[in-house]
Amino acid sequence: MYGYIHSTESFGSVDGPGVRFVIFMSGCPMRCQFCHNPDTWDMRSGEKIGVDELVEKAIRYRNYWKSDGGVTISGGEPLMQMDFLIELFKKFKAMDVHTVIDTSGAVFTREDSFFSKFTELMKYTDLLLVDIKHIDNEKHIELTGRTNENILDMLKYLSDIRKPVWIRHVLVPRKSDYDEYLVKTRDFIDTLDNVEKIEVLPYHTLGVTKWEQLGIPYELDGIDSPSQERVDNANRILKTGH
Repeated sequence: MYGYIHSTESFGSVDGPGVRFVIFMSGCPMRCQFCHNPDTWDMRSGEKIGVDELVEKAIRYRNYWKSDGGVTISGGEPLMQMDFLIELFKKFKAMDVHTVIDTSGAVFTREDSFFSKFTELMKYTDLLLVDIKHIDNEKHIELTGRTNENILDMLKYLSDIRKPVWIRHVLVPRKSDYDEYLVKTRDFIDTLDNVEKIEVLPYHTLGVTKWEQLGIPYELDGIDSPSQERVDNANRILKTGH
């Protein structure tokens, strides 16, 4: 079983609990205006790698994970390579490794061709990090090129099966940083029974050079990072505990 990966990070500290080996998968259907990894969009531009080789590469760092660390699959959008993830996580769980998926949920559907594999993958997944890019569907389409309806449906399903989730929200001035939308996001989160943590991620422009190198027009040009006051406001409304 082979998959396509963009890169790996040996000592990740922001992609789940503890110290983690982070695998960035290639391929993503979304075109988020604030994406800092547009070089992950094309799956076939990544490195082709086998499950066993990737497990061996990750497990070398196990001594650093201690009791709360493990492996996180990020992207790109990892759920685009479902068969690969199932085999990969089966191997990790057989070794008692804590597994996390960082996903946008953009490809989620309850159609059986996807859903049966997704339910299988959840057997080997300990935690999901899920972005709510924008709570308003029209604004979500404007910001990412995709609807949020199936993303919110995925979160409802994960709540139904009590699968632990951390929710992340990128705070973008003039896009998502409005109290009205933050309140609606919090109201939606309140309907879920499985949310362990909420994180506000302030928008930044660190990925702009990648857009320039790829020759892609950067649509958020001229928008700066949110002020600390607005970040604090978002943390208060979303009740992140910060």
